[in-house]
Amino acid sequence: MSSSTTAQRLGFEPFIAAPPVELRLNWSEGEMQATIRAAYRQVFGNEHVMSSERLISAESLLRQGELRVRDFVRGLALSELYRTKFFYSTPQVRFIELNYKHLLGRAPADESEIAFHVDLYQREGYEAEINSYLDSEEYNESFGEAVVPYYRGFETLRGQKTVGYNRIIQLYGGYANSDRAQGKNKSAWLTRDLACNVANTIRPTSNGPSLGGVTTGERSQLYRVRSTQNSAGAMTQLRRSINETVVSYEQLSATLQRLNQQRAKVLSVLPV
Repeated sequence: MSSSTTAQRLGFEPFIAAPPVELRLNWSEGEMQATIRAAYRQVFGNEHVMSSERLISAESLLRQGELRVRDFVRGLALSELYRTKFFYSTPQVRFIELNYKHLLGRAPADESEIAFHVDLYQREGYEAEINSYLDSEEYNESFGEAVVPYYRGFETLRGQKTVGYNRIIQLYGGYANSDRAQGKNKSAWLTRDLACNVANTIRPTSNGPSLGGVTTGERSQLYRVRSTQNSAGAMTQLRRSINETVVSYEQLSATLQRLNQQRAKVLSVLPV
């Protein structure tokens, strides 16, 4: 559990100070309004949604009891509005990072989670990608049918690696910020950290020392990706050739995806 001092320094105190938003059966109008606001805020990454953009039909079905909160969230994430804001002009790995953040309230834990969703989207498409989060056992245990998803990664999670704390802080960006502000949807933020299996630095919102990890100032550098090609079906392998590629940070995501598709094993990702 995060202390209030740490939460204040890192800018997520409003989230740990407020209880999860739950829509009970005998809801009041105030509770309904709070649920709808919380769902838009969470799913759209604190992006302002204009009145003309709101999904009035889905809101009406929620009011009538035809939808539970989980399916209202599903409707938001499957909407053309969500696709426009986070899918069409966003690199695939960044889109997956945001889906974890918006729908499960945490960051991807490791490279295998990214690889799973890259493969799922390529095989089954957009709807399967979104539904995989909402229909997961993790979502069911964390939020069920009536609770709006919220950022869980600020606290220690059962069955999750503690490095997830560093990862969600990096994706978070601040209470008053949005996921599309300052070009944040233009490239994946966790590619290098996930590929190297290291914790990123946590930087407070106010002036002060970093809280450990790998510095994020290295994003302007070049990186050397070392990999080796697996030999499918080979019983023994006496020698493997090691390939090296030097890429910019912005190219890391696409490079790792390509190597994954080629069934190559990434040995290291290091700054040049």
